[in-house]
Amino acid sequence: MKKAYSLLLLISLSIFASCSVYNFTGTGKIDAKTFQVNFFNNNAELIEPGIDRTFTLTLQDLIQNQTNLNLVKSGGDLTYEGEITSYRISPMTATADQRAAQNRLSIRVNVRFSNRKKETDNFEKTFDFFYDYPAEQQLTGATLNNAVKVIFERITQDIFNESLAKW
Repeated sequence: MKKAYSLLLLISLSIFASCSVYNFTGTGKIDAKTFQVNFFNNNAELIEPGIDRTFTLTLQDLIQNQTNLNLVKSGGDLTYEGEITSYRISPMTATADQRAAQNRLSIRVNVRFSNRKKETDNFEKTFDFFYDYPAEQQLTGATLNNAVKVIFERITQDIFNESLAKW
């Protein structure tokens, strides 16, 4: 019986010890307390008003929701900055009479990440994603909002994974 308790205690300690290195959001130990997300300007040739603000806020929200880091306006331990470099709509599939059956919205964002505590983590990288929609739909209103939401959720998660989760 004493061996069973010892074994149970050993297993419990190893489980709790491993939890200090990994958490449920997928990040390891983060040696930072604060982060800042500078405004991501829209430098794409085709300008869609408001997506720069939407992207900046989406990235801030994701980091706040998945870490215990505090958002600051300047001087953050971690800094995210960059620009939206491409916003493009292109036909994807054609019907038998050579008309577009589906269109694709693609957005590309250039990101510069810096970690004041661990400069080897710094990077500059491009992230992009797309949203396909029926060609007979106009990319306005709810369709546009949904497309931008899907694209930005994927891009910001990719940025998070690259900068903090190391996946």
